[in-house]
Amino acid sequence: MTTWHWVRHGPTHQKTFTGWRDVPADLSDTGAIRRLAGHLPASAIVISSDLTRSVQTANALQGARTRLSHDPGLREFHFGSWDGQHFSHVAETHPDLSRGYWETPGDHAPPGGESWNAAAARVANVVRRVEDTCPDAHIIAVAHFGVILTQVQAVLGISAYDVLSHKIDPLSVTTLNPIAGTASCINHTP
Repeated sequence: MTTWHWVRHGPTHQKTFTGWRDVPADLSDTGAIRRLAGHLPASAIVISSDLTRSVQTANALQGARTRLSHDPGLREFHFGSWDGQHFSHVAETHPDLSRGYWETPGDHAPPGGESWNAAAARVANVVRRVEDTCPDAHIIAVAHFGVILTQVQAVLGISAYDVLSHKIDPLSVTTLNPIAGTASCINHTP
């Protein structure tokens, strides 16, 4: 059975919606990176989103591990015109849509962006493809807050609304066993 070690990229210090905007990660906490790399299985295969913050973090964690190509299917949610906007501004300019996006996640999508369901389906396609290519492997997937939550939702069989109560910190690991339907850890910071 494939085990997924979902790692959220290093901090970006953004105070706005940050989806497909390509911003770098702050990887100056070398102690945290060293502890995280040491916590992850040495024989795992590494894959990441193609956004700079994930690629940089994956590079820092890779070591001697095998690396798969960066995958755009692991990008953060596409926030469309909300990307780069402060949350309060979005709530003021799109009050009903903003409220629906967070309170009843599913098919609500920001203007020019994608819904929770669309993002979850995009990530699920990558997960299936990697599992078919690398069966019974440990996979370190360096990705984003929303991406990781879609997988917690899928593995635990909970609603999108309920999974939003989980915290996923930068440089944390969430270890999931999809076949068993279990999470060994969520938001663990070694």
